[in-house]
Amino acid sequence: MNGNRTLTMIKPTAVKNGHTGAILAKIYEAGFRIIAMKYLKLSEEQAKAFYAVHKERPFYNDLVDFMSSGPIVAAILEKNNAVEEYRRVIGATDPANAEEGTVRKLYGTNIQENAVHGSDSDDNAIIESDFFFSKLERFDLI
Repeated sequence: MNGNRTLTMIKPTAVKNGHTGAILAKIYEAGFRIIAMKYLKLSEEQAKAFYAVHKERPFYNDLVDFMSSGPIVAAILEKNNAVEEYRRVIGATDPANAEEGTVRKLYGTNIQENAVHGSDSDDNAIIESDFFFSKLERFDLI
């Protein structure tokens, strides 16, 4: 069964470049509801914890440095089949390979600074949402 929630983060470069509003507009245009949202800066320790699944990958340290380099916007999005639907909206991880009109094609600068994070599975959407938001910070709409 496909879940109805996913997590996104608008990454530091996209925030710095003033794309937060445009990205949120694309999210709303795609029919998502935002049930929780925060503007924050991850510490190095928090970024390491969030991306621990990639600890053995060669890009891990650069990813941690980047994700703790400036403010982000984290949000839980709600829609039927949310993970798959959001991944369609954001496009391929590498903006150079993303379809025209997707968030990453429009606002990403490279494979690391690709504008947004999106959960890759229903299970990870739950884990990632719990990382950023308590139950009190969520406004259930469905």
